[in-house]
Amino acid sequence: MSLLIKICGLTEPAAVAAAIRAEADALGFVFAPSPRQVTPRQAGLLCRDLPEKMLRVAVMLHPHPDAWKEVRDEFRPDWLQTDAEDFAHLELPPDCTPMPVYRDEMLRSKDLPGSWPAQLLFEGSRSGAGETADWALAAGIAEHTRLLLAGGLNPANVARAVRQVRPWGVDVSSGVESAPGKKDPGLIEQFVTEARAAI
Repeated sequence: MSLLIKICGLTEPAAVAAAIRAEADALGFVFAPSPRQVTPRQAGLLCRDLPEKMLRVAVMLHPHPDAWKEVRDEFRPDWLQTDAEDFAHLELPPDCTPMPVYRDEMLRSKDLPGSWPAQLLFEGSRSGAGETADWALAAGIAEHTRLLLAGGLNPANVARAVRQVRPWGVDVSSGVESAPGKKDPGLIEQFVTEARAAI
């Protein structure tokens, strides 16, 4: 079993360098109001020296089509991560893969979809707030599609999450920070090490 590891909410070169050293698979850049928000130009500069295989992810929340167009054309992400319903009014180029976000409170309150997208991100009720997702619910979904588990993960619990949920990948943001929006390079490396050791 392989495991995709995404480090999200990057704002500084030192954090990007730590993710590269740790051999993470994907980096997320937030273009929505947040302590981690960056501009498309800032994200592009942070990605100048990325290994070719490392994925660049645009993280948005209910973006206006014009805001998405700016990110799409200037940053040129490999993935767009935003709430599942947002994709109904956004145009993605062929080389950008959708990463629809599903939240546990939404899925607990209604019937689960009859079919799942090819891949999705599953998290707690609020993005970037460090709220742990419902791992039992996530494990059931992971049986049917490629599930990227987010929400409340950190170096201390990621191995347990991987063993319980058996996700396709894991995503961390606040769990590797020393302060909101301030990534800790040591915690990034520790998170990746713990996650890889669990598979």
